[in-house]
Amino acid sequence: MAVCVLLRQDVPCLLITRRAAGLRNHSGQWALPGGSREPSESAAEAALRELREETGVAAEAGDVLGTLDDYATRSGFIITPVVVWGGPVGTLVRQSSEVARIHVIPLADFDHPPQLLRIPESPALVLRLALLGGHVYAPTAAVIHQFCQLALHGLVTRVAHFEQPVFAWR
Repeated sequence: MAVCVLLRQDVPCLLITRRAAGLRNHSGQWALPGGSREPSESAAEAALRELREETGVAAEAGDVLGTLDDYATRSGFIITPVVVWGGPVGTLVRQSSEVARIHVIPLADFDHPPQLLRIPESPALVLRLALLGGHVYAPTAAVIHQFCQLALHGLVTRVAHFEQPVFAWR
């Protein structure tokens, strides 16, 4: 599985989606554009394809800046975050079967310490970030936090050890 950490220009921003309510897995949750890899696809190819399918953004292989750390989810996926330069903010076209909403969020909105929560089901801490009056949780929050620490502060921050909330374990 691959997700796209899309960086837009003008004011540095990330593109984040709210998953459609009718999806079988992780419906209604905040997510970075992404999904399963086809058998012959690299993580970068899958992230670019999913970005185009879910948001209408047509980035190319030359726009890939690199990858962040893989994140193993409780639902059995290994997520590879692919960082992509997306250029200026243009028209976004959501794939309604998978995406309820698309948001372009300034990086500065994520530039605060994450909240670390304890849950009785795990000894590991759950990482969450404030977002648009609510919260985004790991793994999406972990990927965003790792990217922002690197992009805004030049800090290499590991996040794979953070837990997900129980609702994301399915």
